Amino acid sequence: MEKVKFTQMKDGTKEDYDLLSKYEEKFSKDLPDRILDALRNLDSSVDGYQVTRLEHSLQSATRAEKDGADEEMVVATLLHDIGDNLAPYNHSQLVASVLRPYVSEKVYWIMLHHGIFQEYYYAHHIGRDRHAREKFKDHPYYQDAVDFCEKWDQKSFDPDYESYSLEYFEPKVRKLFSKEPNF
Repeated sequence: MEKVKFTQMKDGTKEDYDLLSKYEEKFSKDLPDRILDALRNLDSSVDGYQVTRLEHSLQSATRAEKDGADEEMVVATLLHDIGDNLAPYNHSQLVASVLRPYVSEKVYWIMLHHGIFQEYYYAHHIGRDRHAREKFKDHPYYQDAVDFCEKWDQKSFDPDYESYSLEYFEPKVRKLFSKEPNF
């Protein structure tokens, strides 16, 4: 494999950066595969729930799909907890960062803040403020985040719920992460 000549980025040439651009373009095309692998890894995540984090994600996305959410929101809902393994204390920020170049500002904002909105259902049991989300009450996407948590996230821990499979959602994931990023 051909490599750049520099050891410090400031010493790179146009040829070096053209070479890196070629490799980065190829690497970016594999992003849907890495996203799907991150979802599969949720099958061995946090213990104690009645379902795995993968099943929780599938249930959430299935509910969103059945409720008529657009494809972008369905995929975001499927991915909303992919950060649990690497960023258990700020998983919302991780998934929002992954999604940002591919989704609308609304979907990005909901994913960025869903963790604090989800705390409404349990924070008071662990000594935290369940109403912390109220600091966003005047934001235009506040109700959308409330609805995301109420209709899809908080109720998707049911071992008897029949979710769509990851294979069902795979084409939607591939489509979203194959489109040109919007920077």
